Amino acid sequence: MGFIFTLLTSLIAILVYLNSGRISGDRTRLAIRTVTVLIGSIAVVASILRVLVIVPPGNVGVVNVFGQVSDNTLSPGIHVMNPFAKVLNFSTRLKDVKENVDATSQEGLSLNLDVSLQYKIDPQKAATVYKTIGTDETQLVISRFRSTIRAIAANYPASAVYSTKRQEIAQQLDQQLTQQLPALGFVVEEALLRNVKMPDTLQAAIQEKLKAEQQNQQMKFVLEKERQEAERKRIEARGVADSQKIISAGLSNAVLQLRAIEATEKIAQSPNSKIVVIGSEKGGVPILIQPDAGNAKP
Repeated sequence: MGFIFTLLTSLIAILVYLNSGRISGDRTRLAIRTVTVLIGSIAVVASILRVLVIVPPGNVGVVNVFGQVSDNTLSPGIHVMNPFAKVLNFSTRLKDVKENVDATSQEGLSLNLDVSLQYKIDPQKAATVYKTIGTDETQLVISRFRSTIRAIAANYPASAVYSTKRQEIAQQLDQQLTQQLPALGFVVEEALLRNVKMPDTLQAAIQEKLKAEQQNQQMKFVLEKERQEAERKRIEARGVADSQKIISAGLSNAVLQLRAIEATEKIAQSPNSKIVVIGSEKGGVPILIQPDAGNAKP
């Protein structure tokens, strides 16, 4: 309707201008022509603007012509369009939805989950979103988001949701939303489980349980370390015993006498030794060694 109005205004302005020659009086004629030219120019510019459509950055345009929605979307930039078409812009920027969801655990205990969903509209499916959902998809996405996190939390004990299974729950939430939302025209970037709240008494009990489990693990570690140390000492003692057994088996009287002679020679060669007396086991004549004189006397 706006395009028709501006077009009629332009035509009327042109007709008035062309017929202004019949008006007597130069001043009146000039004034009328000036007004008609100004009105006609504004109407022409408005008509051109109705034909040219600008889609801003970070958006896609959905074309609606008398209730018929085109499946082809408009990318950011300037487009020449049917003047009777209506273009609706949909943001394709990443959106971050933060929700505080009340849920129940596997045991039926109350939990309060602080969750976040990062998603955006698929540019190729913006027309589908407009036809099936409309221009405000937030409520639908939040409803799916809340329902999914509640269903996942109900499969886990409260202690697991609070402590050990947070990452696993976040991964399941991301996987399920990635399967559900693309069919509606959305792309899921990431789903996060940011915080878990529960009654103070339950939270204290879970913390005590976790503390006891940590102490148990620490005790197991200490016992395992002591067991390994005891095993090391047994192996070391067995090795020493085996070594002594081997050495004892190889010692004879002749070997012992040889070792004694070698030790005596080393003592005799020492600069601090003066006289070394060596006696035999059978009471033989001792040998006197005088290193300074360089000779030996029996």
